[in-house]
Amino acid sequence: MAVSQKMLAFAERSSWIRKMFEEGGRLKAQYGAEQVCDFSLGNPDLPPPAQYQEAVRAITAAETPGSHGYMANNGYPFVRAAVAQQIAAEQGMELSQDEILMTVGAAGGLNVVMKSLLDPGDEVIILAPFFVEYNFYVDNHNGVTKIVNTAPDFSLDLAAIAAAITPKSKAIIINSPNNPTGQIYAAEELAGLAEVLAKAGHTIYLISDEPYRKIVYDGHTVPSIFAAYPNSLIVSSYSKDLSLPGERIGYIAVHPEIEGKSQLLGAMTLANRILGFVNAPALMQRVVAQLQGVTVDCSVYARRRELFCKVLSEAGYEFIPPKGAFYLFPKSPIADDARFVGLLAEEKILGVPGRGFGMEGYFRLAFCVEDAVINRSAEGFKKALAAAKALA
Repeated sequence: MAVSQKMLAFAERSSWIRKMFEEGGRLKAQYGAEQVCDFSLGNPDLPPPAQYQEAVRAITAAETPGSHGYMANNGYPFVRAAVAQQIAAEQGMELSQDEILMTVGAAGGLNVVMKSLLDPGDEVIILAPFFVEYNFYVDNHNGVTKIVNTAPDFSLDLAAIAAAITPKSKAIIINSPNNPTGQIYAAEELAGLAEVLAKAGHTIYLISDEPYRKIVYDGHTVPSIFAAYPNSLIVSSYSKDLSLPGERIGYIAVHPEIEGKSQLLGAMTLANRILGFVNAPALMQRVVAQLQGVTVDCSVYARRRELFCKVLSEAGYEFIPPKGAFYLFPKSPIADDARFVGLLAEEKILGVPGRGFGMEGYFRLAFCVEDAVINRSAEGFKKALAAAKALA
C-alpha cells in the first residue's frame, strides 16, 4: 500500500470530528440543514469586525510593486512591532519586534516551536482534555507526548504534572481559555506550575496556546504567562477573535528573558522557512497590524453561552460553565461517550465525544452557531438523556 501506515493510524485516531462532520452532512441531506443542530465544529460564525473590511480596502488600494513579494521569514518589522506593543500590554512586560515571529496561524506557530525545540525522543507534556492536533504536532518533529489529566474542574493538577516530568521533558503546552472546556488557568495555578517546572533540574519550556484569549465571560481575564515564568512562549492567531480562521495568520511571542533566546529565535525563523510556510501571508500581516486590540462582538458568544447553559441545565445535564472560548464540555450521562453522541445524532444533534480530546465520559458542544440552533436543540437534548437513562 502506498499510504504510510503511520498516517492511516493517525487518521483513525483523529477520526471523531471527521466522523461527526460526515454524519452532519448525511443528516442535513436527509432532513434538511434547518432541522439539524450542528455543534461539532469550532468554526466561528460571527463576521470579522467592520475595521477588517476597512483595512483590507485601504491596504489593497495602496498597493505598490512588491506588495505581495517575499519578506523576512519572521515577518514584516512594522507588523511585528505592532504585535509586540499589543502583547506587551497584555503581558505587563516590554517586548520588542525581535521577540515576535509572524506565522501561518497558531497551528503553524506550534509546529515552528516544536521543530525548533525538539530532538528525537524529547517529551512534551499535554493536558487532557486537549486540542486534538497537539499529539500530531509533537510527532511531526519526532517528539513524544505525555498526557496528564487535569483536575475534576479542569484546572491544573500540579502534582500530576510534576510526576510526569522526566529528564527527557522539553516542554509543556497549555491552552487557556481551553478547547474543549473553556477553563482559564488562574494566576495562582500558573505560579504553581512555574515552581514545578523550575524544580525539574533542566529547562522545560512553557508554551501557551492562546487563540481564545479575548473570548472570555463574567469579567474573567487570562493571566500573564510571561509574568509567571521566564522560559515561556505564547502562540496565538487571529482565527477566533477576528473570525479569520481561513486566512491563516498568527504569531509567536517569546519571553524577553527566555533561555537561549537568540538561538531560539534564529531556529524558529529558519523553521518557518523550511517547514514550507516561508512566511506568514503578506496581505494578512499588513491587515492585522492595523487591528491590534480589535475583536469580534464577544457579547454574542456570551449570550449564546447563557442560552446553551440554560438548555442543558433544564434538560438535566452536568457541566461546568465555560469561562472563555465557545465550547461546553458536559459529562456524558453514560460511560460510553461515543454511544451517547450517537443518541444525540438520533435527535439530529451533533457533538463530539470527549475521547476525541483525550478524555472519555464527556462530549464537546461548540456554540459558535446561531441562537435558533441552540433553541431548537432543547427537546432533542431531553430525549437523548431519557434514552441514555433507559440504557443504564
